[in-house]
Amino acid sequence: MSSETLADPVALTRALVDIESVSGDEQRITDTVERALRSAPHLAVQRDGNVLCARTELGRERRVVLAGHLDTVPIADNLPARVDGDVLWGCGTSDMKSGDALALHLAVTLPAPRHDVTYLFYDCEEVEAERNGLNRIARTRPDWLAADFAILLEGTYGEIEAGCQGTMRARLTTTGVRAHSARSWLGSNAIHAAGEALDRLRAYSPRTVVIDGCEYREGLNAVRIAGGVAGNIVPDECTIDVNFRFAPDRTEAEAHAHVREVFAGLPVHIEITDSAPGALPGLSEPAAAEFLAAIGTKPRGKFGWTDVARFAAIGIPALNYGPGDPNVAHARDERVEIPRIRAGAEALRRWLS
Repeated sequence: MSSETLADPVALTRALVDIESVSGDEQRITDTVERALRSAPHLAVQRDGNVLCARTELGRERRVVLAGHLDTVPIADNLPARVDGDVLWGCGTSDMKSGDALALHLAVTLPAPRHDVTYLFYDCEEVEAERNGLNRIARTRPDWLAADFAILLEGTYGEIEAGCQGTMRARLTTTGVRAHSARSWLGSNAIHAAGEALDRLRAYSPRTVVIDGCEYREGLNAVRIAGGVAGNIVPDECTIDVNFRFAPDRTEAEAHAHVREVFAGLPVHIEITDSAPGALPGLSEPAAAEFLAAIGTKPRGKFGWTDVARFAAIGIPALNYGPGDPNVAHARDERVEIPRIRAGAEALRRWLS
């Protein structure tokens, strides 16, 4: 990767997008980013699998982290990247290679930032949590994440999205007695029994919580339902998968208890199948306050879960900031606006300078 490409965050975004890196296939892009980082003598670079850590060691009072995942969802006839006017199109443009490009650009071209900086690039964010490179490093190399403040360069359309919601998935199971549908009175229909749980969901009134001036809207929704054996059998089992997005003032245990409370008294078995905590905004940290002043916009709560929660879990305030539009992430027509890439690079450089 040429020095000219590294000096231009737009050209760098396009170069990274053109390296296919669907989750689990990040070797080539990690090799490329590693070579670029090792070309900068002011960085100490380490690699663990397909996770890269590049650090300045300037003895500053504070250390901040800029982090981004290098993987994408499967391509959808949207590579190589193309430019049309002020828009760059292609898989990963928004989620989140434009954010990666900002971090890599600054890592190579800003040798003496006002804070010591750790640049983290990791794999497998778009798949199950146990494969997530940042999750693995948090367990095996926690010193790589140590900092006073962290920014995850996920797409936020150039806005500051503080903290994130927690997420929990639960499976509700109703049971009945199987019978021939011509003699349905001899059985008990498990799908019909699920109606009461669906009624609870329809009547559910979610909370809106304001924390540090950031609003988080909760939601509890059925996302999948399954039941039935054949067209002439009264079913003896029905399952409803429910997703609870909860504000970061709830712990996972409190969210779990709330889900059980919503369906209390119903003849359903509840199994929590997946869970991840939220992250509080953490805007009072001095480096965060400086960043807010540099960007000059009011922060808002993050609707959704991101890896900022992994930093929050170890006591590091973190927020989301990146040029990509989250509304087009994973889409066939995924894209990023070129002026937002340039504005993001300028804002981060202003903060770190």
